[in-house]
Amino acid sequence: MSNGFSNATVDFLWSLRFNNDKTWFESHKQDYVNHLQRPMQQLAQEVYDAIHAKYPRTDLTCRVCRIYRDARRLFGRGPYKEGLWFTLERSIEEWTRNPVFWFEVKPEGYSYGMGYYGATPLTMAKFRARIDRNPKQMEQLARTFSRQSVFQLEGEEYKRPKGSASALLAPWYNRKNFSLVHSAPYDAQFSSPALAAQLIEGFSFLMPYYEYALSLEGDPDPRQQEKTTM
Repeated sequence: MSNGFSNATVDFLWSLRFNNDKTWFESHKQDYVNHLQRPMQQLAQEVYDAIHAKYPRTDLTCRVCRIYRDARRLFGRGPYKEGLWFTLERSIEEWTRNPVFWFEVKPEGYSYGMGYYGATPLTMAKFRARIDRNPKQMEQLARTFSRQSVFQLEGEEYKRPKGSASALLAPWYNRKNFSLVHSAPYDAQFSSPALAAQLIEGFSFLMPYYEYALSLEGDPDPRQQEKTTM
């Protein structure tokens, strides 16, 4: 078990934020490799290997993002991302629409969790329909979630509620997206070999939520059901 993250990692991230141009980056590329890219790759592989061994039936692949922004989507920003992350995700083209596990570092701190990068309205409609049809499984997950303090439920909510649910499920029900997130400033844990174990434990806790979210794909389209009942 190893962890190559250090204060030099944080220094590099802050320096990149204020010097986001090719000239600076090329002259500090070895710092990027040594203090950010390589430690991230090593951590990602260690966490992936452990999760794959623990949950061999999950169809997950490990992906470490590139530091380079898509040139078509700069929108006046520098050519480099201000952070780096890895994901454990299904190997499909539209991965952003599916739940993923992730770990990310930015200048201000690090975060990890499970959720959607961009859930479709249909996915969230299926989520609400599943709760309406059979709330017990989600109630059990919500109770377990309420008893822990590591992760927070995040995600934009609809301004106009799509419906109503019990007090237990209400925080989950009317969201456009949801993620279960742990965010922290840089601390001793970040540069400790124990970081991998922390992620493995966290992802293991979140696995039932991942499997629930993933199973929504096989549910019927509630919009079609509404048409047939009209």
